[in-house]
Amino acid sequence: MDQFTPSTDPVLNSVMWSAIVALLPLLTFFILLAVVKTRAHVAGAFALLMALLVGIVAFQMPAGLALLSATQGGVFGAFPVLWIVIMAVWLYQVTVLSGRFEDLRRVFDVIGKGDVRLQAVLIAFCFGGLLEALAGFGAPVAITATMLLALGLPPLRAAAAVLVANTAPVAFGAMAIPITTAAGLTGLHATDIASIVGRQAPLLATIVPLILLFILDGRKGLKDCWPAALVVGFAFAIAQFLCSNYFSYELTDIVASLAGLGAAVLFFRVWTPKGSTEARERLSVAAAAVEKEAAITGGGSHRATTLTSTPDTAADRLTPMRTWLALFPYFLVIVVFGIAKLWKLGVNVPAFLASTDIKIPWPILHDALVNAEGKPVSSTIYSFQWLSTPGTLLLLTGLIVATVYSKYNENGRYNITVGNAVKEIWNTIYRMRWAGLTIITVLALAYVMNFSGQTISIGTWLAGTGTFFAFLSPVLGWIGTAVTGSDTSANALFAKLQQTAGLKAGIDPNLLVAGNTSGGVVGKLISPQNLAIAASAVNLEGKESVILRKVVGWSVALLLVLCTLSYLQSTPILGWMLP
Repeated sequence: MDQFTPSTDPVLNSVMWSAIVALLPLLTFFILLAVVKTRAHVAGAFALLMALLVGIVAFQMPAGLALLSATQGGVFGAFPVLWIVIMAVWLYQVTVLSGRFEDLRRVFDVIGKGDVRLQAVLIAFCFGGLLEALAGFGAPVAITATMLLALGLPPLRAAAAVLVANTAPVAFGAMAIPITTAAGLTGLHATDIASIVGRQAPLLATIVPLILLFILDGRKGLKDCWPAALVVGFAFAIAQFLCSNYFSYELTDIVASLAGLGAAVLFFRVWTPKGSTEARERLSVAAAAVEKEAAITGGGSHRATTLTSTPDTAADRLTPMRTWLALFPYFLVIVVFGIAKLWKLGVNVPAFLASTDIKIPWPILHDALVNAEGKPVSSTIYSFQWLSTPGTLLLLTGLIVATVYSKYNENGRYNITVGNAVKEIWNTIYRMRWAGLTIITVLALAYVMNFSGQTISIGTWLAGTGTFFAFLSPVLGWIGTAVTGSDTSANALFAKLQQTAGLKAGIDPNLLVAGNTSGGVVGKLISPQNLAIAASAVNLEGKESVILRKVVGWSVALLLVLCTLSYLQSTPILGWMLP
């Protein structure tokens, strides 16, 4: 097959018209999802067809290569992305099967002095940030969403909360791989990029807990709990700034998440939230109210039966062992991922796991898709991470949890076997079949847009705005992450373009690459991949459009904040903020 090199201006030899045409697949998806209100996998399928049509007709990509691009994206969507999500939800199901969810509810009552709103903030923001630091790729959204269901929160609010919470930590997620990727592609120093991101992302970290309170309980939640939200957000932000600038940017989210959680624990010693009991009633903590919320959103039957609140009799009261076992799965997640990502004493575990990855040049596509120098592009090599992927690590975690739970059943009070846990994997796959199809089609769409040149054409068009590009710089990261579901992928797409645009416009390239990274974190809010993950985690498959309408306003608002900040940092007004 003939070689193909993507072009940024194939339509009328114009970057502008090429970019406008390239936006058609994205517009197709979001219009079908948010306006026509089709199911997400249907919107994804039509958007994929549009991307193929635009790639073949407008961007002159050979049809065979366009289809091969879609197959590589679909396979990547199935493994590792869908594998991660399935395993995260399965781990949650193991805890449900064990019957220990009621103990977990009582533990949450202790944390945050029994205020369900603050418990949700700590789980979604602090614990979610810790998971983002170690895993990323959808696992934080899936795991924290299921944990919020353990509190009894309505599914729609739980989904919206975890999506918004999964913003501020994303730039430093998966051991800051988005920043490391950008540095490797541009030749800039990762520490320089990280230090600027560490002067942008903390602004989001400060206000996100307040937004979460508003999502969960409206103005009443803000009025009752704003001091705690500010303490958590401010502690997270300060730690994020200090660690990214003066310690280790790879460990930023770990340090920040622990700092936010520690600050909350200390603050709760001297402060008590207001209206906790009334909030529980408003937030429909009872199982019947959760069912009502599911019916209102069209989600159908929900797992409410696992969330019913029972009288706290003497036999039901927590013991230290029951408390430990209720929290054990989530502590084990941190331990397993910490060893997999950080352990280098004696045996370099991260290096060993990486060595097991199988690199597969995608057939035909790898040799046919070349850059301007005539060399194959590295992104056409598929990495089969059978052991190192977070999904496999979650599988290992779940098997250990099932084994431990089967040994401590307390005379039949808690019943689960490893065999029952393994059987639940198939049940989880079946329940998530439509969400899985959405993820696969969306990743196929992203690969077609990337390999045909559609995404780069959009970026090049925006980069032609001169000094005003400092304002638009985060928009590129936002678009890239919205398409791919990954801030790392957004940097892989646009970091070099940001650097080149900065040199041409006389703007610090480090600022623009950092802006791309920071903008990407709020693009994840509306990423079809993340919407599908959140919907499947709270059992609202097919209602991704409902979740999208709940969060899209926050995504745009936070993007405008970052755009304004990036522009002002390129001027003397806030230029003093840069290192």
